[in-house]
Amino acid sequence: MNWIGSSCWFLRGEAFGWLALGLGLVACSIVAATAQGAEDFAARAVAMKAELRDKVLPYWFDTAQDQEHGGYLLNDSLNGRHAATQKQVVTQARMVWGFARAHRAGFSDERRNYLAAARQGYHFLVDHFRDPVQGGYFWATDPAGKPVVERKILYGQAFVIYALVEYSRASGDKEPLRQALDLYETLQRHAHDNTNGGWREHFQRDWTPILSASSKAEVEIPGLKSSNTHLHLMEALAELYEATRDPRVGESLREALRINATWFYPQAPENCCLYRQPDWKPAAAAKDAGLSYGHNVEFAWLMIRAQTVLGQPPDWGHFDAVVGHALRCGGDSARGGLYQRGFGNSPACDTTKTWWVQAELLAALSDGLRHAPNAGYADALSKLLAFLWAHQVNAPDGIWLEAVSAEGNVLNPAKAHNWKANYHDVRAMLKFIDDFQP
Repeated sequence: MNWIGSSCWFLRGEAFGWLALGLGLVACSIVAATAQGAEDFAARAVAMKAELRDKVLPYWFDTAQDQEHGGYLLNDSLNGRHAATQKQVVTQARMVWGFARAHRAGFSDERRNYLAAARQGYHFLVDHFRDPVQGGYFWATDPAGKPVVERKILYGQAFVIYALVEYSRASGDKEPLRQALDLYETLQRHAHDNTNGGWREHFQRDWTPILSASSKAEVEIPGLKSSNTHLHLMEALAELYEATRDPRVGESLREALRINATWFYPQAPENCCLYRQPDWKPAAAAKDAGLSYGHNVEFAWLMIRAQTVLGQPPDWGHFDAVVGHALRCGGDSARGGLYQRGFGNSPACDTTKTWWVQAELLAALSDGLRHAPNAGYADALSKLLAFLWAHQVNAPDGIWLEAVSAEGNVLNPAKAHNWKANYHDVRAMLKFIDDFQP
């Protein structure tokens, strides 16, 4: 997932809530059927594929590409489109990934060539973000591609690997895969913690570690190790290992999987945490204590993916423990959907429904039901789909709004920005389609 800050960053004014009254957030064919079990999911998968083809992917293709400089500019909401002043490495990489994945899924046509959309973004990424001297990728550039934040942040580097692998798959070009492997080797030299295991996360341009928590971080907390970054590094390493079968990458993937499953997302999910000290001791003073239900369910299905790539038996017991806990403590059993944050086994303390959290629940439940019948998962999935398309999906273009309340009132009407690209929801929709389409 992307990280935006503390659990209560959203503007909760009633003004945003009233926006829901006139938005046209109407239920579409995906939720026309009532929740009657898995037999409905095949029809919903067909409808969701049409939604991607006719609305969601065209929105990103038509609105996000920078026709002047290349790459992507994202700054759109229900209140209107505004000029983007910065391009961020995570955004650019996620957009390359999304368009490449759309092409591989067969969505390119005469009007919209998603491989071409990925190609131009790939060239902007490597031409303007890659540091030709010190290696790695800068955090941000201006719209024309001039670096404005030269720090190297592991979270961003992971998404570059992820994008390069997917673009190589879609294009058949081996050069992006070579670049992904080169970036992996750079990270192993500069970011890997050879004493404690895991990876350091924040660096100056020359790879000098940034360890002060008071430093401007852009994402996560300098000096600590985060569940978010290590989760997405595991995600990127899984795809890089599947594409290369490089034994060094395989060993790093095993390490990332072990760290996530032990320190951040254990089998007793009430003990999940967001941060650890470099030596894995608790980070009790971290400003964002507690647990994130979205991260937890995201780990569950990405764990299965990593284990599958490694040839390990998938740990469905661990999966069910994490997903079950999220549904019990953070799930809205009446209306559907997943809340934002909580502590231990207590009910959620932040009942915001953020778009990426709903997307990760969609992906996790799809995986769980593909593995085995589960009445609880099927009920949760049916209610999630109904809630999303009644309250959070903007009907005219199919884009998921950033955040709504537990009841479905709009809290944040953003559709696209540097932390909101064609990644979480598109990825989850494709997973649901793959798991349930006839």
